[in-house]
Amino acid sequence: IGVWGPRARDLLQSITDADVSNEGFPFGTCRLIDLGPVRALASRISYVGELGWEIYVPFEQGARLWDAIWQAGQPFRIAPVGIGVYGTTGRLEKCYRAYGNELEQEFNLVETGLARPQVKPQEFIGKEAYLKQRAGPSAVTLCTLTIDDNISRSGFKRFMMGREPVLSPQGERLVDQHGRGSYVTSAGSGPSVGRTILMSFLPPEQAKVGTRLAVEYFGERYPATVAVVGPTPLFDPQNTRVRS
Repeated sequence: IGVWGPRARDLLQSITDADVSNEGFPFGTCRLIDLGPVRALASRISYVGELGWEIYVPFEQGARLWDAIWQAGQPFRIAPVGIGVYGTTGRLEKCYRAYGNELEQEFNLVETGLARPQVKPQEFIGKEAYLKQRAGPSAVTLCTLTIDDNISRSGFKRFMMGREPVLSPQGERLVDQHGRGSYVTSAGSGPSVGRTILMSFLPPEQAKVGTRLAVEYFGERYPATVAVVGPTPLFDPQNTRVRS
């Protein structure tokens, strides 16, 4: 169960004697703690861009954990939310990638923006290929786009779902040097930024902030703009919330 939001720490502290302060339970760490009647593994990470924890218990104790969190959360106006926030809206505002969308064999680590500043000297599987990818220019870069106007010709709002072609404003297909066409890898609304957000791998010519493009959806083209090039998120780019 994920517990995220500005009051997540207050909620957890109300049902545990463990120190869940920023100093006592830093971002990126995990430990076993007692939450009400349940012993749980709490991991301070977030896939939605907010302060919080992922909490793991054996399946048979899931209902007890849920009840403890739900009851303790009432003074904090807790609200249950589904996979839509976890898998699309919050994730896209933070430019977090997902397996099967941005993370797949078609694109390498450099193209997805996951290359690290340094490479460890020890050997590891795939090191030779990874070093080669780092050495040369990338054929594409993962970018965050926003939809400028999602009103169809018939006057209805349209919301992309993913896998739609990304085109030039004139409707020309974008193709990189390896013959891969650009398409929407993930799509969803961004409530914190007030825009519909898309992610797509774009060739260098289009991978520039402010570039105007189009997305084809049900036979119509919708204008889009490149908002971010690379892994920097649209929302809270300094990650102050998740690390608070």
